Amino acid sequence: MKLRLEHALLESGVESDVLLEIEGGWIKTVRVDGQFRSWMGDVSVDNDRIPRSTGETSSPGLTLPGFANCHSHAFHRALRGRTQAERGSFWTWREQMYAVAAELTPDTYFELARDTYAEMRATGITAVGEFHYLHHQPDGTPYDDPNEMGKALLAAADEAGIRLRLLDTCYLTSGFSRPPEGVQVRYSDGDAHAWAERVAAFDDPRVGAAIHSVRAVPREQLKVVVEAAKGLPLHVHLSEQVAENQACLAATGLTPTQLLAEAGALGPLTTAVHATHLTDEDIRLLGESATNVCFCPTTERDLADGIGPARRLHDAGATLTLGSDSHAVIDMFEEMRAVEMHERLASQQRGHWSALELLAAATYDGHRSLGFEDAGRIEVGQRADLTTVRLDSVRTRYTGASAESVVFAATAADVCPTTRPGASSGTRLEEP
Repeated sequence: MKLRLEHALLESGVESDVLLEIEGGWIKTVRVDGQFRSWMGDVSVDNDRIPRSTGETSSPGLTLPGFANCHSHAFHRALRGRTQAERGSFWTWREQMYAVAAELTPDTYFELARDTYAEMRATGITAVGEFHYLHHQPDGTPYDDPNEMGKALLAAADEAGIRLRLLDTCYLTSGFSRPPEGVQVRYSDGDAHAWAERVAAFDDPRVGAAIHSVRAVPREQLKVVVEAAKGLPLHVHLSEQVAENQACLAATGLTPTQLLAEAGALGPLTTAVHATHLTDEDIRLLGESATNVCFCPTTERDLADGIGPARRLHDAGATLTLGSDSHAVIDMFEEMRAVEMHERLASQQRGHWSALELLAAATYDGHRSLGFEDAGRIEVGQRADLTTVRLDSVRTRYTGASAESVVFAATAADVCPTTRPGASSGTRLEEP
């Protein structure tokens, strides 16, 4: 198919009148401003504007690479609004979350995840990293198929038409030297070796790995997870709460970041989620190891976690990615601008992040951190996973076709309804 874009975000910036040729869900050629980009490289053409041809589909607005939502707990979507009914803390919120987790079956988990992923698709997200630890039956007994809950998530993603990285999570203890409590027995495989055996039995290329947190995997078993995850994306909750840091220091004499570094868990395939309460040494370790850091600003503010040092991490060598986590809202535009706005509030200064940097976090860098290096850019050889933003809505009208207009003015409601549920791998299709 041929798709003519009114405006598109390319590596060179925002370009106008861009023609894509898409074959089998992949971008085969790109024409822009008299330049023809194909599998064979760039070739100049004589025309000032690209000639119209029959069989084209036009897409008004500004087209971006599809977004990557790098941190999701699909079942948390059931908590939206409910946890705001009375005052509380992160820990009272967690108890409400546990109550939902205790009730889910493979069938109800599938339905909830399918609707959550469908909302993501409607807001321009084409890939998601699902941080999955709800493995077993309510009493901790494995299902006949020990990966039944994970397979329900994969099936939900297929039906919603989103590309999924199932980050199968090792969760063994409720705290340092404390066994699982209550619903946490659903999460635990007993030890890291049993977790690794269950994950290996998945035999699905969409499966990655995760360490729930340093409190949930004993120090001596962290290396087992790291070894089992070799070559795969590895994600981990890191220093979301001050209490987590204090407990880790008391139990090990190390910060959570230092404990992960000791286990060999840091590196370019690893993503530290939240990374909110860090020491200078933590920032150095994450940066020098080129570890990704996934900020989830709408959840972090909803839970009163705090504001993480995003810019300092980036400047140290870490790569920023973004996620909607508990899905208090699902809006990657809000996640992008919140990174900048939160730092403005914390520092009383503007201009920490450019719009292009934030778009990179929401697109290519996010896809790469999930192991999807074939998506996140509008260029030859990439998947045609695209998101188009209206420029004529009440929010975007008069703002212009620019990176700044979509990051700082648009919302999820401005994503054009030009996707079809069930499209494979999140491929953007023309309207029927």
